[in-house]
Amino acid sequence: MDVSQIGIVAPVTPTVSQAAPTNQVASKESFSTMLKDAIGSVNEAQQSSDVMTNKLITGQDVELHDVMITAQKASVTLNTALQFRNKAVEAYQEIMRMTV
Repeated sequence: MDVSQIGIVAPVTPTVSQAAPTNQVASKESFSTMLKDAIGSVNEAQQSSDVMTNKLITGQDVELHDVMITAQKASVTLNTALQFRNKAVEAYQEIMRMTV
């Protein structure tokens, strides 16, 4: 997941009370789409790294530095996704600890 691909979901403030369900559904769909795209990006980076590594191992025409750059990009992408997940779990746990 490239840092530039992470979108910011702005809070939806309905102006009419009946508009709230429609805006919430659109917000949920956009968040789920963003999350799905981010996970797909992580998967693509990992697969690209695997392909480049296999090409290097089998002796195909590929430069070592290209393989290392692809592997490092995949590593950074995965670490970013893990940090995002950790922050989301941390926020959820904090919400669950709140007293009403």
